[in-house]
Amino acid sequence: MQKKVLSGMRPTGKLHLGHWVGALSNWVSLQESARCFFMVADWHALMSEYKNTYQIKDIMLDNVADWLAWGIDPEKSVIFIQSEISEHLELFMILSFLTPLGWLSRCPTFKEQIKQLKEKEINTHAFLGYPVLQAADILLYKANFVPVGEDQLPHLEITREIVRRFHFIYGKEVFVEPQPFLTKIPRFLGLDGRKMSKSYNNFIALDEDDDSIKRKVLSMFTDPQRLRRQDPGHPGICNVFSYYKVFKPELEEEVYSWCTKSIKGCKECKADLAAIIVGLVAPGRERKKKFLNDKDLVYNILKEGGRKARIFAEETLREVKKAMGLW
Repeated sequence: MQKKVLSGMRPTGKLHLGHWVGALSNWVSLQESARCFFMVADWHALMSEYKNTYQIKDIMLDNVADWLAWGIDPEKSVIFIQSEISEHLELFMILSFLTPLGWLSRCPTFKEQIKQLKEKEINTHAFLGYPVLQAADILLYKANFVPVGEDQLPHLEITREIVRRFHFIYGKEVFVEPQPFLTKIPRFLGLDGRKMSKSYNNFIALDEDDDSIKRKVLSMFTDPQRLRRQDPGHPGICNVFSYYKVFKPELEEEVYSWCTKSIKGCKECKADLAAIIVGLVAPGRERKKKFLNDKDLVYNILKEGGRKARIFAEETLREVKKAMGLW
């Protein structure tokens, strides 16, 4: 039986190279071997953006256009909007009944997000239950695997604990215990060496124009120990070198050599990297324009994806209610 995968993105802003490296590139490869469900996680977006709801619809369209432009194929994958499948909230409520508060309050990502996003005022009932909604998303489609970064592993473990508790209480196995599919590159930093974030403006968008890409790459922090052009560099502490390893791994040894032997200076090294990133981004940017010029096509893809997703969601919810004796 073909394995199933569930993943999603919150429509809270422009997609950038971090999304490509950390998630989207994995999605593209996974759809060749698994039954993939890719979700616009708009309920999750509202957890932090409930004061800015007017932005979500436009961001959603922009994000999905990126997905399609960068290789997500609606013939191979189910692309849908979370809020259009009512079963997500219904299963969220059912799972909330049996999820102990202690599991949620001890979740490390909850505490971290409260600190990092304190200006968003996310210390709310809904945000505390974020992992339960995430569990409902995954379990509705009986996903065998969930592509995640290491920071999301605690959420996925809560999902597995919820599955075990449901099966123990009701005596019937309805769900699959999902396993993590870890991203190949666990840590991809922003242009300034900090965590990549729109609030820091330290990212390159997936539809960034060429001149902006060049300007941003040339502004990247390099080796702080290399003070003069003739000084040998230290690639291991240079963020520019980490970008080469991600986007042009076949040049890793060559770049390491010209850096440590002072064959090229940092400015020339960054100019070469800028050209590589322009070559990566430009084709996707042009494909995206075609989708944005035909919005009806994008909405029809989402409508059809919603139809397919609903078939799975309705069947799972029937099984859940039957196991609970509600039907």
